[in-house]
Amino acid sequence: MGLTYQHFENTEVVIGILALQGAFVEHQATIQNLSVKRKISVSLVRTVEDLELCDALIIPGGESTTIALLARLAGLLEPLRAFVKTKPVWGTCAGAILLSQVVEGTKKGGQEVLGGISITIARNGWGSQVESFEADLEVEGLRDSQTPFTGIFIRAPVVLTLTPSPADPPIQVIARLAPNLLPPSLPSLEDDDPKTIVALRQGLHFLTTFHPELTHDDRFHEYFVRECVLARAE
Repeated sequence: MGLTYQHFENTEVVIGILALQGAFVEHQATIQNLSVKRKISVSLVRTVEDLELCDALIIPGGESTTIALLARLAGLLEPLRAFVKTKPVWGTCAGAILLSQVVEGTKKGGQEVLGGISITIARNGWGSQVESFEADLEVEGLRDSQTPFTGIFIRAPVVLTLTPSPADPPIQVIARLAPNLLPPSLPSLEDDDPKTIVALRQGLHFLTTFHPELTHDDRFHEYFVRECVLARAE
């Protein structure tokens, strides 16, 4: 006998948050307070055993090279790469860097990545922390989409190019900045320039170059759960 929809409604979904460094507590609080149609629990992921319990994962903002180093020391790097191949993952800021295929502007020694999203990204595209800023984003697909979402950009990365192969899932742009808001070092006059992209989705994976977890607005978390996590589970 096949599983019924009621069975799916009653099955708990475990969303992990990589908790090695960065803003993982803020993500945890937002996910725990979401109102969605499925039972969701949150697991802070620090070990391979923690990761194995998860149906999906959030990689928070923080310092991407530090997160990668701590993941390697914890024996998590290769398990994370395997996880990314089959399950939904959302990366915010530093997490977006780790989900990319290629990173420019890395520290000496380079940047280890998990892959998963077919883009090239630049670390600290807007410069140092003093260049941090906020911007209202118009985002179709969010709940109450006519209300702008406040994007908080702190040493944010910049998407440079989209590099999907024919075998990859298509890339869906979720949110952009106006070209006039791009940093002087990466100018553009084109509305469809990849550098204006601040949120995108490819298959099960989701990426934001800003920090939705630092706002009191849960709509990006709700979007990830609804469109990436629950859509796969059902």
